[in-house]
Amino acid sequence: MPKLTKRSVDELPADGATRFVWDSELKGFGVRVGEAGAKAYVVQYRTRAGRSRRMTLGRHGVLTVDEARAKARKVLVAVSDGADPMADRSALRAAPTVNELLDRHIDDHVKIHNSPRMLELTERDFNRFARPALGSLKVESVTLQDVSKLHLSLRETPRQANLLIALLSKAFGNAEVWGMRPKLSNPCRGVKRYEENHRERFLSAAELKRLGAAIREAETVGLPWEDDGSPKSRHLAKPENRRTLIARAPLDIILTLLFTGARLSEICELKWEHVDLEARTLRLPGRKGGVRKTHPVGTDVLELLAGITRVDDSPWVFPRTTDPSRQVSKEVVENAWQRLRKRADIEDVRLHDLRHTVGTVAGRTGVSSFAVRDLLRHASTAMTNKYVNFDAEPVRELSDHVGARIAASLAGTEAKVIPLKKKRRQRAD
Repeated sequence: MPKLTKRSVDELPADGATRFVWDSELKGFGVRVGEAGAKAYVVQYRTRAGRSRRMTLGRHGVLTVDEARAKARKVLVAVSDGADPMADRSALRAAPTVNELLDRHIDDHVKIHNSPRMLELTERDFNRFARPALGSLKVESVTLQDVSKLHLSLRETPRQANLLIALLSKAFGNAEVWGMRPKLSNPCRGVKRYEENHRERFLSAAELKRLGAAIREAETVGLPWEDDGSPKSRHLAKPENRRTLIARAPLDIILTLLFTGARLSEICELKWEHVDLEARTLRLPGRKGGVRKTHPVGTDVLELLAGITRVDDSPWVFPRTTDPSRQVSKEVVENAWQRLRKRADIEDVRLHDLRHTVGTVAGRTGVSSFAVRDLLRHASTAMTNKYVNFDAEPVRELSDHVGARIAASLAGTEAKVIPLKKKRRQRAD
């Protein structure tokens, strides 16, 4: 058995059968010669359990003899310490990929514990971003650097980047629970999130007044529509007749959003079985996408709902005119809102900002953040604080009050005190 060298391996002939030639210097190290003459370096060893393993190190030509011998020596040293490198390699090949983890996470977690909207969002972001970048990697091999690189690639859309990391973090957290990764090894944990510009938009009293006028106009004489200047405009009705009524259902939905602070989907999907006029409650989701629970509401929304005529054989509070078996779609309400907000000169306001408006108006009353939390059905006051937007008037009033006192002190005169408006206290029942 000669010592393997480049020359001796090059000269090994093909004889129509697979054979092995072993090295005289390192026991267990050899070269496999295939039927057609292809050559690959191997190392053979026996585990402590007595199993014989033969492991391929690489092709001759890709590896030199010396490189292959060095790799073989590392394998044999590991075996002497009780390892089984061949079994480790097989286990790695059989280990689940990120694509497999994401599939299981969606089936065993998102579909069970999250809302349909969250399912749609998760599948969309995984398919658009996570799978192309990480899908083929083994779950256990994904590093902080891999996830950080993906996060960095989305830096132009910081909110999207942060959301993706949050979704992935939950999936890798489940990977630890399911034994796909070691405990406390979530690769998303160290990713620094981008600063997001949280939207602070709510309707002022003047804007609410304009919106109310637009709603009344939309349900009585209709909202005007504009001439786009096209040749077809010559055949349009006279300007005074260019008005279109907006259907009652989307207008009532928009008013219900303003009176309750609910989410659009929660009201579009409201059924009569969710309404209890005597108890003055609606059954609304306890959290986003959660099970509907009894929730107290005010007189305005109850009077609005009491005035709606129920459609026979339809469970929906707001059914479609053409098909009462289905509820009014969110798209119909959005289209109505586009026209209303333009007429009211509040074109930067989204429907979800009505929820911000409810939170901000509630915060002005002086009630605790816990009461506002319960009104908006948030899981924590941290989320509520994002909805109780900054209101300049109380701060401006306080600044005037403080400034008057300081200016008077500087002038050596008595301050002309500007009384602060007292917040209405809640009566104890």
